[in-house]
Amino acid sequence: MLDINIEFRKGVLFIRLEGILNRETIYKLNDEVLETIKSNGIKYIVFNLENLYYIDLNGINAIINHYYTINAYHGKALVCGINNSIVKSRINQSEMLNYFNETNNELSALKLINL
Repeated sequence: MLDINIEFRKGVLFIRLEGILNRETIYKLNDEVLETIKSNGIKYIVFNLENLYYIDLNGINAIINHYYTINAYHGKALVCGINNSIVKSRINQSEMLNYFNETNNELSALKLINL
């Protein structure tokens, strides 16, 4: 199960993921986030993974695909809150952090975006 909390604040779309992001749940992420980005021309997103306790390669690829969407708008995509050891291990084994800047929390992400 995946719960998604979306908040648009100070020109940044915060996407807070809770639960499991895998092949069975990526459709929910894509349905809720992709249309929001495209229809509103959002340039800055922060994925908060603090409450994510499992991610597989499909989930990582789904997040990377959102990076490409934001990149098309000449924006920035960040990720924060990678605290869970399983999630951290999976992400470190992937190339995800080659695309995203990583911060500890949302406040640090806002400072890095520098709006």
